[in-house]
Amino acid sequence: MSVAEEMHQRLTEAFAPTRLEIINDSARHHGHAGDDGSGESHFTVVIEAAAFTDMNRLARQRAVIAALGDIVGQRVHAVAIRAGVPEA
Repeated sequence: MSVAEEMHQRLTEAFAPTRLEIINDSARHHGHAGDDGSGESHFTVVIEAAAFTDMNRLARQRAVIAALGDIVGQRVHAVAIRAGVPEA
């Protein structure tokens, strides 16, 4: 299972999102700090879930990072997070 697939699985289980995109940005960072050559070092997560309704931006980001567990900082160098609530 790729890192992106594992991220998708963990976030789906944690938040049952109405929207979830895992974008691999690694190619744009080739040769930069944190590029380990795996092609799975930098990601953007776009997620919308009702679970984020009463959370501010920082709390949402912390919740996503917690759900990703050992992926962030250990297996992936950087993750940009855009977390929101579904539109009514």
